[in-house]
Amino acid sequence: MKQPNFNQVIDRHNTSSVKWDFINQKLQLDGSDLLPMWVSDFDFKCPDEVIQALHDRVEHGVFGYSERDDDYYQSVMDWFVSRHQLEIDRDWFTTIEGVVPGLALLVQMLSEPGESVVVQGPYYGSFANVITMNHRVLLENPLLEGIDGYQIDFYHLENLFKTASPKVLILCNPHNPTGRCWRREELIQLLGLCKQYNVIVISDEIWADLTLPGEKYTLVLHLGSEWHDHVIAATSASKTFGLSSLRISNFLIPNSIIRKKFISRLHAHGLDVFNSLSMAAATAAYKYSGHWLDALQIYLAENRRWLKQKLEVVAPWCRMVKAEGTYLAWLDCRALKLNNHELKNILLDKAKIAVSMGDSFGVMGRGYIRLNLGCPREYLEIAVNGLSHLNEFRDESIAKA
Repeated sequence: MKQPNFNQVIDRHNTSSVKWDFINQKLQLDGSDLLPMWVSDFDFKCPDEVIQALHDRVEHGVFGYSERDDDYYQSVMDWFVSRHQLEIDRDWFTTIEGVVPGLALLVQMLSEPGESVVVQGPYYGSFANVITMNHRVLLENPLLEGIDGYQIDFYHLENLFKTASPKVLILCNPHNPTGRCWRREELIQLLGLCKQYNVIVISDEIWADLTLPGEKYTLVLHLGSEWHDHVIAATSASKTFGLSSLRISNFLIPNSIIRKKFISRLHAHGLDVFNSLSMAAATAAYKYSGHWLDALQIYLAENRRWLKQKLEVVAPWCRMVKAEGTYLAWLDCRALKLNNHELKNILLDKAKIAVSMGDSFGVMGRGYIRLNLGCPREYLEIAVNGLSHLNEFRDESIAKA
């Protein structure tokens, strides 16, 4: 079986890539000499089996209205059994073009304008958008950072439930940007509080397949039927196989009342037809690309290990936060003692890399940056070399102290 070459550098310019072609527009920059390390899509070619499935579907040449067939459903269900030891009921499926649109519709459906939705900071910026732009109140349950990574502040969370009576909590598992995979006992404690205070948990689990080798991952649906009335799991092949623009995601909803309401809302918005190429890609990925993912996980783990080791030598002020999953590195840059505007400017001017700035993940992200490890090692070497140029700013901060 042919092994994927993740070291291959593929020119993504002129492919309408947000990450590469629209960097100046999206980040409001003016320059072409920056290495993009920001958007959370990776720079690897997707599995050959997926490419072949797309070729076959395109060769057919007819692209009329499409619906999910038995092969699509079975590929997803078989994947969760083989990769996560989880049996999924076909009746739980609801499907939409993308996780974020589904989150937005669920926030609209499960809460009223002016009501609260809880997120755990540092949080993915699109979570904030689907809450505030739908006229709901964002309630932040800040995570606690320790030497073993981030932890949930359950005391603070219960106080939020008591005082603000939120209707929804959006969970990210594995967590973006920190890379934490929530343990079974943590999830049970979380769901216990949510059940007690009648809060629905929408768990964004699009990073579920991208855990580091040896790490144990628990999905909310692993916890059993006693929690099913209060959980919704958002899943997709997009992060796993690099299919972000072939948008299709499954929201698994065991609660039949919530599920029927959500399906009605999808129909009300005309979201009852599915992209034939997206379905072909996802089906092929789930059926035939497990070996590709195995190789990817090893490569990403080695990228993470290599980056941590290099930073400790050439940029010791830049501390990588412990993670169990994702291909994101959450880096603590507070030792530079710069505000976020200053930090962004020197990353652009001196390091020549474009990263996701920590303050875009809420107040808990100030002083941090998020770096994308889903790239050939050559890009990481460039990034490390750039970060080493910031040592002078640490020396200046020490001198001032």
